[in-house]
Amino acid sequence: MKKNIGEWSMILKHLTLLSQLGLSLMMPLLLCMGACFLLTSKLSLGSWVYIPGFILGIGASCTTAWKMYRQITGKQEKKKDNTVSFNRHL
Repeated sequence: MKKNIGEWSMILKHLTLLSQLGLSLMMPLLLCMGACFLLTSKLSLGSWVYIPGFILGIGASCTTAWKMYRQITGKQEKKKDNTVSFNRHL
């Protein structure tokens, strides 16, 4: 029974990571398209606004996917703090 519970927890973990990745890929694109819709409807700009909005949305989605991949795989670089403050001595 214990092995079955561990198996279900791994399945649920992977399912939540997959759904989070899907939302992280779609939301920047949808937000950029929504902003383009507001720009075209409120400010009467042309339909050309959708092209840069789509490119920015895809770029933001790729950046989010890359950061999530780095976080999941554990390849996040550790930043070493080399600054010296008044209460921290060498």
